[in-house]
Amino acid sequence: MLLAAVAFSLLLPQSANPDWTPETPVRILLNITQDPARTATVTWRTAAEVKNPVAQIAVASPDPRFVTDALTVPATATTMVVAKSSQASYYRVNFADLKPGTEYSYRVGDGGTWSEWVHFSTAQDKPAPFSFIYFGDAQNEIKSLWSRTIRKAFRDLPYAAFMLHAGDLINNANADNQWGEWFYAGGWTHATIPTVATPGNHEYGAVLDDKGAATGKTLLSSFWNPQFAMPSNGVPGLEQTCYYFDYQGARFISLNSNERVEEQAPWLDEILEANPHKWSFVTFHHPVYSTAGTRDNPKVRASWGPILQKHNVAIVMQGHDHTYGRVNVPIGVSKEDAKTGTVYTVSVSGPKMYRLGEAKKSMQRVAEYTQLYQLVRVSPDKVRYEAYTVTGELYDAFELRKNKNGTNRFIAVKVDSKQRLEPEAPAKK
Repeated sequence: MLLAAVAFSLLLPQSANPDWTPETPVRILLNITQDPARTATVTWRTAAEVKNPVAQIAVASPDPRFVTDALTVPATATTMVVAKSSQASYYRVNFADLKPGTEYSYRVGDGGTWSEWVHFSTAQDKPAPFSFIYFGDAQNEIKSLWSRTIRKAFRDLPYAAFMLHAGDLINNANADNQWGEWFYAGGWTHATIPTVATPGNHEYGAVLDDKGAATGKTLLSSFWNPQFAMPSNGVPGLEQTCYYFDYQGARFISLNSNERVEEQAPWLDEILEANPHKWSFVTFHHPVYSTAGTRDNPKVRASWGPILQKHNVAIVMQGHDHTYGRVNVPIGVSKEDAKTGTVYTVSVSGPKMYRLGEAKKSMQRVAEYTQLYQLVRVSPDKVRYEAYTVTGELYDAFELRKNKNGTNRFIAVKVDSKQRLEPEAPAKK
């Protein structure tokens, strides 16, 4: 087994926990990897730079003496990023040579101050049923109102294979307190269920010149790479934002819709063409088919849309528009009884909301002013998608099954919920 770790330095507010010390590991995050059957990556941070950052891991056991069999490997520290106020150190540990379909227990620390022991399970190395949670934008009032979304989703699917976030996890790219709220909202679930994250436009911050004036350029949040450890197998220069991984008979692809959109198209085509699995799923932030009235993403649609259709991608999971919309578009035609074609979904999990545009007419299911989360169940034979409101109401559902020619057969699932639409404003006289 190989373990490696790196440390970074950024802001960290002092904890109110009476057991907290500057060496206490916080913001522990289990990340998805390219091969989740045999590898896992954990990131965390401390307020004070520790001299001996390490992790311990062992096969989980009901016998608490498993700790005597835990493997310990020291971590190495790298780049320090100095911020205006206090600083924090970030660490990364890669667990390799793991056994597929096995439950492990790990902890992180410095050999003296430790986190609790945390359990996680590796994926199986063959097609098998699994489920995951998909969130649209969290972005605003994360501690106050997004927390109820992630916690309700976890209650409904506690053994999720991973949690997928379609961008705009926070509102201001480099606001440490907002990232702190994001970690607070998910709590210990971040340490035990792998995270799959793709960046939204709010994960990009403005670049300022020497005088503090905006240059019109943006850069990915300085927090992204230290705290997320997504695979680095995508388009060069877009590592950890453009990537793919395979999970129990399905391929998942994250695209970065914020920059270099056209450059990602041939890579997307290649990765989908080489997919050995029955199912494929894609996530990115800016929708191919927008639900908001004043938004459109023609570059994304032109660059990626034909490729997604060509390879019969099952579901494209998006955010950005702060509404809900789902459409099945075979050869550019939208109709309720569509039987084939990629399904495009747009969702929102936080409280910031917009009004729908023409999506009211063109999409099969829409919603306004509704916080939602999605549960997706994947098996070798079918995919079942369910969208729930934060109060637990089943709002949308469908199933996909593979035809012999590789296309997806769309099966509508009836739900009792009425579409949640805001009343139209009265026309001005």
